[in-house]
Amino acid sequence: MIHQYRSNGYNIVMDINSGSVHVVDDIVYDIIQLIEPLVEEGIKDADLIKAAVLSCINVNYAKDQVSEAVDEVLELEKAGQLFAPDLYQDYIFDFKKRQTVVKALCLHIAHDCNLACKYCFAEEGEYHGRRALMSLETGKKALDFLVANSGNRVNLEVDFFGGEPLMNWQVVKDLVEYGRSLEQPHNKKFRFTLTTNGVLLNDEIMEFANKEMSNVVLSIDGRKEVNDQMRPFRGGQGSYDLIVPKFQKVAESRDQMNYYVRGTFTHNNPDFAEDVMHLADLGFQQISVEPVVAKPEEWYAIQEEDLPRLKAEYDKLALELIRRRKEGKGFNFFHFMIDLEGGPCVAKRLSGCGSGTEYLAVTPWGDFYPCHQFVGQEEFLMGNVEDGIVRTDIRDEFKCCNVYAKEKCKKCFAKFYCSGGCAANSYNFHGNINDAYDVGCELQRKRVECAIMIKAALAEMEEDHD
Repeated sequence: MIHQYRSNGYNIVMDINSGSVHVVDDIVYDIIQLIEPLVEEGIKDADLIKAAVLSCINVNYAKDQVSEAVDEVLELEKAGQLFAPDLYQDYIFDFKKRQTVVKALCLHIAHDCNLACKYCFAEEGEYHGRRALMSLETGKKALDFLVANSGNRVNLEVDFFGGEPLMNWQVVKDLVEYGRSLEQPHNKKFRFTLTTNGVLLNDEIMEFANKEMSNVVLSIDGRKEVNDQMRPFRGGQGSYDLIVPKFQKVAESRDQMNYYVRGTFTHNNPDFAEDVMHLADLGFQQISVEPVVAKPEEWYAIQEEDLPRLKAEYDKLALELIRRRKEGKGFNFFHFMIDLEGGPCVAKRLSGCGSGTEYLAVTPWGDFYPCHQFVGQEEFLMGNVEDGIVRTDIRDEFKCCNVYAKEKCKKCFAKFYCSGGCAANSYNFHGNINDAYDVGCELQRKRVECAIMIKAALAEMEEDHD
């Protein structure tokens, strides 16, 4: 399976099954699409392939050029870097048989919030239910469950989430202390993370977070007018002026590492590259600005007609990132960060985040859901901290959620990069977890193309520098 595209002057060819990426000249780019069906038919003879290519190529290349290019393509095919077979489809059938090992929890430490973000899937922290703060006792039972159900896995992850987790800060601190007390007796290591809107951030919290939190996610949407339209206080006043100095202090105190400023763009700011660059100009080097996920009838929802503009905006952002990197003012944009050499393990490439199996969300009163986006949807209530997982059928359904279970994913070139996308988005738009959110897929494919082009450009920069 091959995907080809041109971007920023580069001819890029992706071999999906092997993961190989090639930057090629025009003639190789033009003939690969002619050779692929021949190889799929089982034709191996180089002379036959050359004759077939010469008979149908519609660009005026010399015969010896075509012959040389065909040889180059067939060498890559022989090396397993082009037209590679799919080695993973049979592997997926073992997923349901795999032992379930829980490695991460999203602790909803507070179903309450001091902002009233207009796109909030959590309904200002209430999650289709009541406002509540997690008790220390419930949090301890959740950590005990994680340790007991993590098998031989040593490294465990816990994200303090909300609502706004700083509204229950003492319990956060106490749970970190409790988690640390479990590490040595059980041969575990906790990686704690925190997601916050920043309203309650102060020096004491920053100091604790820098000591104990492996990553901190700071919520801000970009330019002041964009942020304050979508992320106001309940009284309507904006949050930008309050949080920006605090977030800048966090970023610097963490040496510009192990944090993200994380924003959301909507139908109302399709020029979101300006928000990313605004955040970079404020001094942030780790940036994630993502498309809103909302029903089409919402006034801020991304519409299908927005897609051409948004794709162009990703191209613009990619070029700006390269330019700034050349000038020594680079920053990381989360969705353009792709590992083309190692990358995630096969299981993660095929089935994604592990929601409902390896990763669970825990409500303030101790209920388990497949992830934070399913919280409050009672049909996905899996169990609780007292009884453990009682709906193993839900867990088994999520075990089988993978790129081969989704018709839309099977022939998608980005499937091993997005791992089938978000199960919650699929359910919310189509009523089952084995579909895909189409608008999100279109943007994901564009981000993958931009990310690989950036890799090509940066590799070229390094060669020129050497």
